[in-house]
Amino acid sequence: MPIAPSMMKDRYDKSVRDELRKQFSYDNVMRIPRLEKIVLNIGMGESIGNGKAMDAAANDLAIITGQRPVITKSRKAISNFKLRIGMPIGIKVTLRGERMWHFYEKLVTVALPRIRDFQGIPDRSFDGRGNFSLGLKEQLVFPEIEYDKIDRLRGMEITIVTTARTDEEARALLRGLGMPFKQASASAQAAS
Repeated sequence: MPIAPSMMKDRYDKSVRDELRKQFSYDNVMRIPRLEKIVLNIGMGESIGNGKAMDAAANDLAIITGQRPVITKSRKAISNFKLRIGMPIGIKVTLRGERMWHFYEKLVTVALPRIRDFQGIPDRSFDGRGNFSLGLKEQLVFPEIEYDKIDRLRGMEITIVTTARTDEEARALLRGLGMPFKQASASAQAAS
């Protein structure tokens, strides 16, 4: 089933790309930062004793993203956690192309504003190479998840991978695409 074009992709193509080119004065259009992929990850430490928890979390992630998740397995044995090599410890989904743009649009316009007492996302979770990570405490912020049909609340990590070379470029890209970063207070700006 083909996916309809995303409004966020149109926004990037029509305005954000030109703004970034002017702001950072790129000499080549291929140097302009863009979204490369979005990776969603749920750590499932509880699945060691409960195999059904992995299925429930995989179902939630598939509903949210529209793509079947991949099971991640441990690479090391850690006796304190009763963990052996090859045991399933998490699930992840990597989104690219139109699915990535649709998920990003849903995240920014629907899911993040549904967080209780939401005042913006701190913009300090960049990794130094232009990638941004964000943690959510529960999957209920996505409208596809029904409260009555979940077995328990699970957090997830969302990593937005960009082609930006610096955090400043990636921050400008995400801000142009509507990421609701917290505005720094006047006293915090004066201190730095």
